Amino acid sequence: MLRQPAFREGWRNYYQVALGIASWGLMTGVAMSNSGLSLFEAMLMTVLVFAGTAQLAALPLIVAGAPVWVILLAAFCVNLRFVVFSVHLRNYVMHLPFRERMLYGYLSGDVNYVLFIQRYPQAATQDPQLRGEQTAWYVGSTAANYATWCAACLTGVLLASVLPTSWGLGFAGTLAVLGVMCAMLDSRMRMLTAILAGGVAVLAYALPLKLNLVVAILLSVGLCLLLEYTVLRRHVQEQEARQRRQGRA
Repeated sequence: MLRQPAFREGWRNYYQVALGIASWGLMTGVAMSNSGLSLFEAMLMTVLVFAGTAQLAALPLIVAGAPVWVILLAAFCVNLRFVVFSVHLRNYVMHLPFRERMLYGYLSGDVNYVLFIQRYPQAATQDPQLRGEQTAWYVGSTAANYATWCAACLTGVLLASVLPTSWGLGFAGTLAVLGVMCAMLDSRMRMLTAILAGGVAVLAYALPLKLNLVVAILLSVGLCLLLEYTVLRRHVQEQEARQRRQGRA
């Protein structure tokens, strides 16, 4: 797989957004170090957890001495969006062994999912060669994401005692991720999804355990899927009606 051109293409394609992810990772590394974790704990969390939002959600709970189940539940809630991703990716990976599917799920990231779907809108269920190409492309993209994230996080951990908090690294990381997101809003449906998700997340901010993010994801994705299905169904009906009129003519 490493020798396939699709692997190298996926790796290179990821680096159009790598700077934003690296900024977010650098900020996360600084946050881990400043939260009181030891150097070993911060480095271990970087390479094993590999989930920026889950790491940031867990840190204040760890500092506060919250029970383990509360920390795990908070991390689970903020990462529920990956359930939506996995449902969509199911047809792309069902031919793979269970162990490999679990590994690819672990390595998956938001950006990787979006870039992959842009590159391959349809799963190659009937073409083994294209199916292998899709798998290699996705592995290349996720491998680049893992390497970039870990390098940036570890850099933040090591430089935490040097970088002043007055630099506003948290705000810079947020701006970097917003820049990545805005670059991907290339359709009306994606723009609508982002606006709905942002609005719902703000309105439901008072919910505990960051459940406002879960509600925002479920509501925005659900409404947009319903809207997309309605528009698509109407388009199909109009095409069928047009074909019937042409047939009678």
